Parts: sequence; structure tokens; C-alpha cells
Amino acid sequence: MFPRPIQDQSLLRQRLYKIALPISLIVWLLPMIAIVATAGRSLSDINYGNYWGVPTEWAFVANFTAVFDSSPILIYLMNSFIITVPAIIGALVLSTLAGAGLALYKFKFRFFIFALFIAGNFVPFQILMMPVRQLTLDLGIYDTYWGVILFQIAFQTGFCTFFMRNFIAELPFELVESARSEGVSEWKILIHVIVPLLRPALAALAVLQFTFIWNDFFWPLILIQSDELRPVTLGLTTLKGQFISSFNLLAAGSLIAALPPVMMFFAMQRHFIAGLTLGASKG
Repeated sequence: MFPRPIQDQSLLRQRLYKIALPISLIVWLLPMIAIVATAGRSLSDINYGNYWGVPTEWAFVANFTAVFDSSPILIYLMNSFIITVPAIIGALVLSTLAGAGLALYKFKFRFFIFALFIAGNFVPFQILMMPVRQLTLDLGIYDTYWGVILFQIAFQTGFCTFFMRNFIAELPFELVESARSEGVSEWKILIHVIVPLLRPALAALAVLQFTFIWNDFFWPLILIQSDELRPVTLGLTTLKGQFISSFNLLAAGSLIAALPPVMMFFAMQRHFIAGLTLGASKG
């Protein structure tokens, strides 16, 4: 089987592995290390170009306090929650319904419809910028929470449907047939039989979607103009003018913005891994 365990490799490969692993880990973590180090530096260190050396003084508390005192970052964080939570719920509900329909029922053009969901994931969002902006203007939802929420649901549902359809297709179909033979309605089969089995998949998708939507910068930039509606990713850019040389405060603000997705991952870690590794052990 491939890959072979490292302890079964030759001595030379084991040594190369032990050298390459920490180097790869440091390279991968280098941007995060730089941001954390910058968030703890004083402004004088930044102005003197001391980006990688030992800080003359640690200023974590002062920098994080300054971000909260000098910017409306709490409003930006709240706006991100207002946009992200409904968008996740909408995408999961629609993708569960669509995935169940594609996995459990046989009808004409089923594969074609499924292929459309897959193909939609490969359309670059940037080329849709102008039509989407004009559509939100025509619908009267430009520069509102709903404008971003609805289009986040629309663009995320394709990937979620692909994920849910494949997950539901792997479930034992005998459960559905048994419920049908007992006279249970299709809706109750979905709610009481299928959905409880989808908990790992829903948890995995919820974590992924929370990260995607929370960190999205593009659609809020296109669809939101008012400062009081900006999510935290877009709100951080407004600090650039205010703290044009205070990269330590920008780094501290970025770490604050990154905390919710990290906390979401650790809260859902067990279900997230179970959902992503389902079927990995099947021959």
C-alpha cells in the first residue's frame, strides 16, 4: 500500500523526512508567525524597521486595547455574524434538500442537474461582479445585509449540494425503503431518517462555510458601501488610512478577526473530521 509508513523507509529517507518536516512546518507558519510578532511590537519598532528581530518591548495588551478603543471593530464583528450565520443556514438547508432529491430519487436529467451544480463551482466569481451588482440595485437590496446574504447562499449552495448529494448517496438506502413500506411520508423520511444521519456532514460543511463566508472580502466589497454595514474583513481595510503606519494595530485587528473561525473549528472539530473522512476507510 502507498504511502508506506516512514519507519519502514530506508534510514536515509527517514533522516530526510525528519529534516524536511520541521522546515515545511516553519515555512507554512511563517506568515502567521510574522503577524503574531507584528501584533506584539511597539510602533517605534515598526518605524525603525525591526520586523523580524527581538522587539525592544512587547506591546500585545497595548495594541489589542488600541484596536478596540480606536476603531468600531465590535460593530464589524457583529456585522460578520449577521451576514455569516443566516448565509450558512440558508446554504445548508437548500443543499440538504437538493442533495436528497438528487441522491434518493430517479428522474430525467438528474445527472445533468447534478453536473450543473458541480460546474457552477468552477465559474470565477469576479466575472459576475457587474451583473450581480446591477441585480442587487434592481432588487433594492444593494448596500444591505440581505444583498450579501442572498448571494452568499446562492454561490455556496453549489459546493454544498455536491458534498451533501455524495454523502446521502452513501447512506444505507434500506432505511428509506423500510420507512416507505411503513407508509411514512417522504418529508418525514427526510426529517426523521435522513437528516439525523447527516450530522457529521452538516458539521463539516458548517465549519467550512463559516470560514469561507466569514473571511470573504470580495462580495462585501462589491455589495456594501455603508461603513456601519461592513463585515470585519472589509472593516479592517478602513483602518489602513487611519493607521497608515501602524501595522502593529492592523496585525492585532487581523488576529481578532481570525478568532471566530478558529473557535468554530475547535468547537466542531470531532464532527468536522468525521464528516470529511467518511468513506475513507472503505475499500
